[in-house]
Amino acid sequence: MTTQESVSEGYRNNRVGPILRSGDVALAAVDAVEVDNPDKEVSIEDRAAYVRIECEGECVLTRETMEEMLGRHFEMSELEVNLSSFSGQIDMSADRVRFYLNRKI
Repeated sequence: MTTQESVSEGYRNNRVGPILRSGDVALAAVDAVEVDNPDKEVSIEDRAAYVRIECEGECVLTRETMEEMLGRHFEMSELEVNLSSFSGQIDMSADRVRFYLNRKI
């Protein structure tokens, strides 16, 4: 599915990841996801008010990489504040967040 296809067809894919309110955290997350998921094709959809970041099957984002991208200390709770929504299931700890699917479509 490309970004031009209907949103109603979104349930037919296996992509997972965060949907973040635009800002510093979203911009850092775009770069961090590329680093934390080196073997994945990352899809970025910038809609001005929010940024959708998706990978196939699993998408990991670590606190360490976010700190590198932001150039400052970062708490994962800051990601939660900027997390408008997400696709897939979520597993969050103090050091990382993982978006994933238990079953593939």
